[in-house]
Amino acid sequence: MNNILTYTLFSPLVGIFLLLFINKEKQSLIKYIGIAASLATFALSLFVYFGFDAANTQLQFVEKYPWIAALDISYFVGVDGLSILLIVLTTFLTPIALIASWESITDRLKEYVSFMLLLEVGMLGVFLSADLFLFYVFWEAMLIPMYFIIGIWGGKDRIYAAVKFFIYTMAGSLLMLIAILWLGYYASTLPDGYFTTNLLKLYAIAPGIPMGIQVWMFLAFALSFAIKVPLFPLHTWLPDAHVQAPTAGSVILAGVLLKMGTYGLIRFCLPLFPQASFQFTPLLATLSVIGIVYGALVAMVQTDVKKLVAYSSVSHLGFVVLGIFSMTEEGMQGAVIQMINHGLSTGALFLLVGMIYDRRHTREIAQFGGLAKVMPVFSTIFMIVTFSSIGLPGLNGFVGEFLILLGSFNSMFLGSFWYAAIAATGVIFSAVYMLWMCQRVFFGKITHEENRSLLDLTKREIALIIPVLFFIVWIGVYPSTFLKPSAAFTKQAVTQLQNAKSGNIVPTGAMGK
Repeated sequence: MNNILTYTLFSPLVGIFLLLFINKEKQSLIKYIGIAASLATFALSLFVYFGFDAANTQLQFVEKYPWIAALDISYFVGVDGLSILLIVLTTFLTPIALIASWESITDRLKEYVSFMLLLEVGMLGVFLSADLFLFYVFWEAMLIPMYFIIGIWGGKDRIYAAVKFFIYTMAGSLLMLIAILWLGYYASTLPDGYFTTNLLKLYAIAPGIPMGIQVWMFLAFALSFAIKVPLFPLHTWLPDAHVQAPTAGSVILAGVLLKMGTYGLIRFCLPLFPQASFQFTPLLATLSVIGIVYGALVAMVQTDVKKLVAYSSVSHLGFVVLGIFSMTEEGMQGAVIQMINHGLSTGALFLLVGMIYDRRHTREIAQFGGLAKVMPVFSTIFMIVTFSSIGLPGLNGFVGEFLILLGSFNSMFLGSFWYAAIAATGVIFSAVYMLWMCQRVFFGKITHEENRSLLDLTKREIALIIPVLFFIVWIGVYPSTFLKPSAAFTKQAVTQLQNAKSGNIVPTGAMGK
């Protein structure tokens, strides 16, 4: 289908347009329009997924139109093995997040649904962009709806959390903008050169940047992405944002937004600045391992279930960064699939925490106990997702963590098995804090009378979580389905890094129209 990526990218705007003509009092209609628009986007993304050729490492479904011709800035979009699963994950989680808000969001519903759809456009734009300027526009654009989602519909400290989220992300983004402009300028200084933000052209010339300058360019990009991951010690905005965000906001934040940081490290930092990447690999691998252990240890002492899950994200995303900088096929494959796994497992955990909060209006672990007796369906589903999160074999989390640890152990770029050995303790710690939390919440005596009258999951809530459980099990039992789309991409990426390490890649030093 021609222009399928454009249709997918901007289809949520159709829902926003329709909402302009709907009276704000017609809340059911507003909900149906929002969900219908997001489901239509998901359907379009499936056309892209099933039409994608996993053996082809080039951008596919490419659309390119001049935007600012004098600066060679274009509306340039495409998908490859890195972005295809992230695009489907985004369109899959957005309708789930909207349905999860069915009863909990009633104030300013029209604006809320519009912001959620606008956020989806921004997220898809980040994963589809093949022009650095276009990427930056979408990267910044998605901050605005998330800021308002946290700031208007969040908890009691929502303004503080929203401002902190915005400032952290904006600070890193401005450095990235400077680096983008410098890359365009550098392109203009080459023989027959001209200013450009075309990513494919920059791939050909950026590795030739002198090492002293390449280091600064790498740092400008990497800092922006490390904040978004977030990588220790730049993680402090995340627990506040998660705790204060509404359930749907937490699902999207954990499920998709954090992946933009790890996506950026693979898409931009490694191929544009390979030599600088090699220089900073020990540092970033060390920070990722610290994040794995630190996030797990801090999660252990949390008294709020949602904050515990938030700190678990710091630990799990540390695994992804370690896999990326192992620069091995296994490690990078594990990183890509773990992005999807984390989106499913942690997204499901936030959904389930939101469901119990709607019933008890508290997330304090001490306020629960014995829920398995009164909410058996909820407890069973929560335990399955918990096992997924801690990497139980047969569920999705095991696949990603195993590949990351295997790749890290064998990595010639890391040069030591200790990174993998220390990271492996994070798997043990995750079992400790998750299972200990489950023991206190679901088992033992019912110590609070309010818990005796809690209702189990409704049919709508079960229908909401079942699709996520389906993929949690599918990836765990038959992971090759989801490893295949990125296999050729990761193999090519690792080969290019190995060639760059050995000095076999020589940048062209010139540009063609």
